[in-house]
Amino acid sequence: ASDKALNQDGELDVSAFLKARDFEIKAMEGSMEASKKSLSSRAFQQVPNDMRRRTASHNVKKVPKKLRSRAAREDCLSTSANGLHVFASVKMKEDNTPQLPSRRRKATPHMRLRLQTAEKLQKLHARAKKKRAEAREQKPGQADPGKEDVLAVRIRRLKKNTLSAPDKPAAKFRKRQEHKSWLPTHIFHAKRAHITEPKHPLWRFAIPLSPTEKSFRKTHRAGSLRGCVAWDTSYMSTIGVEGVEASLLGLLRSLGIDEGALSGKSQAKWRAGTRFWRGWVRERDGEKAWIAEMDTVWCVQEADLPATEDSPSKPRKRKRRLLLRVHPSAFLQLWTEVLKVAKMQRPPAMVEDLRFEVGSIEVSGPGSTETLVAALEPIMKESEESMENLSAKTWSLIRSVTNPSSLPENAVLGFDISDPRLRYPPRTVKNPGAESTDEELLHVLARWSPDRTQTPPSIFDRTARLTASRLLPSQKAINRRKGDALPGEFPAPASSDPQIPILLMASKSHITGAQGSWRLLLPWKCVLPVWYHLMHYPLSTGGNPRFGGLQEIRQITFEQGAPWFPGDFPGTQSGWEWELSERAKRQAEWEKRPKGKRVAWESLDLGKARKGEIGIGWACDWGHLFDPNKAGDPATASQATTKDSATTQEESAKSAELGADPPGTEKPPRPAHHLPLPYSTTALSNSTHLPCTHHTITTVNLTLLSRGSPVTCARIYRLPTSDPNLRSQWLTLATSILHPPKKSSDPKSMPDHNNRNGKLTASLPYNNNNNNNTSHPLRTQQTAISLLHPQERRDDDGPIQPGHPAYPCVPDAEDLMGFVTTGNYDLGQGRGSAVGCISVAKVVQVAGPAVGVTVEESVMTDGGEGGEVLKRVRELESGIGRKM
Repeated sequence: ASDKALNQDGELDVSAFLKARDFEIKAMEGSMEASKKSLSSRAFQQVPNDMRRRTASHNVKKVPKKLRSRAAREDCLSTSANGLHVFASVKMKEDNTPQLPSRRRKATPHMRLRLQTAEKLQKLHARAKKKRAEAREQKPGQADPGKEDVLAVRIRRLKKNTLSAPDKPAAKFRKRQEHKSWLPTHIFHAKRAHITEPKHPLWRFAIPLSPTEKSFRKTHRAGSLRGCVAWDTSYMSTIGVEGVEASLLGLLRSLGIDEGALSGKSQAKWRAGTRFWRGWVRERDGEKAWIAEMDTVWCVQEADLPATEDSPSKPRKRKRRLLLRVHPSAFLQLWTEVLKVAKMQRPPAMVEDLRFEVGSIEVSGPGSTETLVAALEPIMKESEESMENLSAKTWSLIRSVTNPSSLPENAVLGFDISDPRLRYPPRTVKNPGAESTDEELLHVLARWSPDRTQTPPSIFDRTARLTASRLLPSQKAINRRKGDALPGEFPAPASSDPQIPILLMASKSHITGAQGSWRLLLPWKCVLPVWYHLMHYPLSTGGNPRFGGLQEIRQITFEQGAPWFPGDFPGTQSGWEWELSERAKRQAEWEKRPKGKRVAWESLDLGKARKGEIGIGWACDWGHLFDPNKAGDPATASQATTKDSATTQEESAKSAELGADPPGTEKPPRPAHHLPLPYSTTALSNSTHLPCTHHTITTVNLTLLSRGSPVTCARIYRLPTSDPNLRSQWLTLATSILHPPKKSSDPKSMPDHNNRNGKLTASLPYNNNNNNNTSHPLRTQQTAISLLHPQERRDDDGPIQPGHPAYPCVPDAEDLMGFVTTGNYDLGQGRGSAVGCISVAKVVQVAGPAVGVTVEESVMTDGGEGGEVLKRVRELESGIGRKM
């Protein structure tokens, strides 16, 4: 044989063949292993979700530096003549993506023309700038000797009792802000979040709605378990009021604030300026409708001025200042009321519109205090025993607080901070020993010295706000100072550095143990430097703080069991306008679907031969709830809704073009009136104190006793009042859910608890003698029989699940008492929950004055015989009710 792999008999010698092909086999295995690893994942696929970029697959410079060399090897390898792999170039082979920066790239003819034009414009600008500088240096009367008196330029003052306008934006961004205003952090959010549509802003602001990445579970973890979430809430409206204390108290009294808060001892710290107050305000005249919840902060009172020569016996009283913060949807309504009431006071109070002067940031989560302490470094005064230094020291001592709710309720801290850009990049705050920190923290929280040492915060002074904004150095100047500093050290403070006035408010959740939040007030132009420091701060628990949008605010509020304004308050003017806009969106989404794939509301089966949805299916139809006889056809109502929404949008667009706020005179009809928490508690406990008419609603929190998650616009029913049999069925179901029977110890009789979908499960009849010997055809026959004729349900199988023939149907339309305004799966509770509004009159009508209703916890409870207020929620697109 000629081949060495063959033996003398001409057969293949396996050992000799493998030895001869050993090199080729090892090379092939190595190539297969290398190709398997290289092709399984690319370098740009190893980047975390928050660092991924769209162009990273074909542009090496879009990949982080640690993976850039690997990406270059994967995309830029070429084989030379000798078989070795070398780098050909950094340029990609798939396309002609430019890798060189624009300043090194060869200019095209069109680019050269643009550069020449830009150079000419730059020379003209420099010439004009030189002339303006010479004119400023020119002394009065120097150009014209005969003209000695020259008028000085007057500093623009803030106009009192008039609406303010935003500052004129930069030329390149001016056309994008014709009908709206940008937040201070708009550029940051525009690259990372979904923003409202350009032609359809929200409350005349371009507001971030939600991050572009998936953030539902991440927001829940950061807001309650580890980390923190920050929002730019500069769109919240701020109103400044100045006057003597008696006039300010009269103004607040006219807005419906309780007399106990204005003169009682319980709110003495609020009136002194060391606490803030949050509550509902209402109109003074007319229907006295409730407007919205408002935050009120007093400036710390100073001593009275000494007596003058004109009035030696009476010292002059200092004027006090007040900040009112309200949601932008209710700003115009509150502004009108405050301006009207302020002019009625004697002496009258002065009102200022501070919407575009005072910005705000809200931070919530276990790491919120740590993040803010690292970003906000107080400026210590020269005197060591200064009151301002004591407040600043208190702020640095609470850095280990993991829940702002543990602080004194509605605590306020005001001081000045330095520019956070001088300490960028931020460093993790180092905490001292655990034992010493806990003892010191308990001592600080028990004493809380700011109640006695708080000085008037500079945020109330307009001069301090404008000075801080004007003295902010450019980023180029900051970088120059950082370059002059020693390696690893921050620049030394200078006398020209701005002193940024801030005001910190610690809000507490109404649920025990829930996370509170910090609200930071500061000048509008100082929001961005603080925001970047917050976003890039390395938390001690790992990671960085997350940012959120409007959806994340609703999610955190929903998980805390609290309603969100204005979506969960349809009884207010702002809430009703929100409901109309959301109703139009749901209607448009329903109409764009084909008839075969959308819900036929007119043929919805409600049981007992009842067909059709109650009211408009895609809306919380409060008009049908209170006036079912006047409610027309859903199709006609939907056309009217669309027309009203379109008219409102046209009016808003016209008013925006004129530069004015949307008109507040032509309001859409509001069929319901909101009743806040203290008054709704009184009304539900005593029907004789019902302050409003039959069309009064209040907000409640709903928790499902069974499986499922309610959705928006779901119907809320009370126990049936006209069908005693149906009423007893619902009470029996509630008893079986709240007090389930004891489980049997016999495994043969135990019910099936693996039914997670709420559907019936067919089980084979148990046979102790022949079960193991039953043939396959017989078992198949038994399965078919059990599916066609389900067994009768035993009493120990647990409560009846929705879909069972014995499950009770929903009550009649007369027992409809409200709608779900927000419903979803609650990650905190691990089950479905909802926030809705119910009619107070229908609850009082059935429950009576002796029913115990816990409205403070927003949970309706059973009041015993003759007064049950247990509710059922019927989801849309179905006739099945669920016990609440």
